[in-house]
Amino acid sequence: MPHFCIAHSLRLALLGVVAPATFAATPAPTTAGRPNIVFILADDWGWGDLGSYGHAYLKTPYLDRLAAAGTDFRQFTVAGSVCSPSRTALMTGQFPARFSIHGHFATVQSHVQRGMPDWLNPKAVLLPRLLQQAGYATAHYGKWHLTNIMVPDAPLPSEYGYDTYGTYNCPGPQMPVHDDVKNSIAFIEKSHAAGKPFFLNLWIHEPHTPHYPKPEYLEKFADLPDEAQRIYAAVIAHADARIGELLAALDRLGLAPNTLVMFSSDNGPEITGPADRRMGEDESTGPGFSSWASVGSTGGHRGRKRSLLQGGIGVPFIARWPGKIAANNVDDTTPLTAVDLLPTLCALAGAPLPGSYAPDGVDQSEALLGKSTSRRAKPIFWQWPTPGKPGDSWPTLAVRDGDGKLLAGKDTKPLELFRFPQDRWEKTNVSEQNPAEVKRLQALLAAWMATLPRQPDPQCFSKTR
Repeated sequence: MPHFCIAHSLRLALLGVVAPATFAATPAPTTAGRPNIVFILADDWGWGDLGSYGHAYLKTPYLDRLAAAGTDFRQFTVAGSVCSPSRTALMTGQFPARFSIHGHFATVQSHVQRGMPDWLNPKAVLLPRLLQQAGYATAHYGKWHLTNIMVPDAPLPSEYGYDTYGTYNCPGPQMPVHDDVKNSIAFIEKSHAAGKPFFLNLWIHEPHTPHYPKPEYLEKFADLPDEAQRIYAAVIAHADARIGELLAALDRLGLAPNTLVMFSSDNGPEITGPADRRMGEDESTGPGFSSWASVGSTGGHRGRKRSLLQGGIGVPFIARWPGKIAANNVDDTTPLTAVDLLPTLCALAGAPLPGSYAPDGVDQSEALLGKSTSRRAKPIFWQWPTPGKPGDSWPTLAVRDGDGKLLAGKDTKPLELFRFPQDRWEKTNVSEQNPAEVKRLQALLAAWMATLPRQPDPQCFSKTR
């Protein structure tokens, strides 16, 4: 297998720098009833990229066991079809358009051209800071991308409410991508020894490009006929194995019964690139295989990354909390979405929300615990102002309210309306049969857009502008 020798030459010549943990000496509030929280966020992991979802050759035994021990929410959506908007929503509980973050963070020049700030405002209401103020030890390991390495004067993760961190796609030294779980386990051990509840954001690299397959995992898939499949399966399996190491550490420390573990992805799978461009490079993580090996699965949903169709924003969401969240359960009705996680996790952790804060999300703790799957009290909005040609990536706006999801193009035309969850595949456009529903959802979109800022906050501009 001569192509595999390329994998041996891939090296991440990067410094492994991790900020020291500095836990407050003041007594923490009682931990009774409050879970430790571990949120594992993959990057470009498609809805269908799980063994438990019936994938033909991907192997994810540890995530499959996590799903078997918890609830799989199959109507979960993220708030953006690319990285930075999705992560903004998870951190803030608000739609990323409220921060003028509608694309990925890159260079300052590109931000100017796209009407974006240069980083997420660290003064915003943020999930890690709220949990930190409620007595949690907080850490972030893995990808950042709430700014970019190309913006050297951007705030560090420590300014967002983290006691300790190790990241890439951020200013400062870049943590090697595969040090994520090793550092996470060390943080868990230290928090446990200190008697503190903990919140861990583990934002893994896989299966984003560049791909870094390890030889031992490539060997496991040597029988696959296509090299791109072998590479993709290897990086998925390596990610799953590292997640297994973290879950084993929770078991070893006796923490699993009181730890809420969640797994999800920031958006759908990357579009498969041309085979003649085998190699790529990222300024934060180094050289590796390019998107020609990105053969992820949407599980049959239309669209992929960069699309507001379900294949771009519908991703796995698995939650396990033994004795609290139902085991071996599939929830295909609850319209859970990324902006819900801040109010939901704060409710479970006993972390009060600021009185002046108005989240776009709703507290879904009852649904998470299997006590309710009622209709959402608020609509869900999406924005993607970089439309492609008509087809899988055409929508620039979308709204879901009740069982209806409306997709709109530029100037809100053309329109498509789908029913959820019965038409999760978005195959039957029912807009012509439901003009009143289309008009109502259009009005919701117009009212929402009227609340959005006209330009980004200048407090979040680099001095290089």
